Amino acid sequence: MLLAILIASPVAYYFMQKWLADFAYRIDIQWWMFAVAGLSAVAIAFFTVSFQSIKAALMNPVKSLRSE
Repeated sequence: MLLAILIASPVAYYFMQKWLADFAYRIDIQWWMFAVAGLSAVAIAFFTVSFQSIKAALMNPVKSLRSE
């Protein structure tokens, strides 16, 4: 995910600057906006994978084998 964020951030910055340049009242895109979005995406992915891993680790394998 970090590699994807590093590749996508400059591309997104470039296209967002071009798109925002057409507005009369525009804002400047700051670096921290990309940092917050990237950290949020990494945190959500981390917690999702952690939750699924813990759930699988605590599951009783006997129940799974009986149902098959």
